[in-house]
Amino acid sequence: MSSQEQAVIKTGGKQYRVEPGAVIRVEKLVADVGAKISFDEVLLVGTGSAAKIGAPYVAGAKVETEVVKHGRGKKLVVYKFKRRKNYRRKAGHRQYYTALEIKSISA
Repeated sequence: MSSQEQAVIKTGGKQYRVEPGAVIRVEKLVADVGAKISFDEVLLVGTGSAAKIGAPYVAGAKVETEVVKHGRGKKLVVYKFKRRKNYRRKAGHRQYYTALEIKSISA
């Protein structure tokens, strides 16, 4: 990532490092394509010695995003096996996601 404004946000039980213009995939959010979403659970804003670290969140910090698309990830094969017991289970899984474009970061 470049040296411009960066932030770490929390959504869907995960943390993401973002910067303006980046597109990230997060757990599925209930929003239409083109909708604006604002995250106020910002854990860190800035870079280097100018970074503000929250406890747990940075007060007044916001990250503005726009929904680009919804989709499903690659197929994963889940295979369970117990030796000598004739136990085998095979299942597939595709996780739903929402692609977000980061519009702005404000501290």
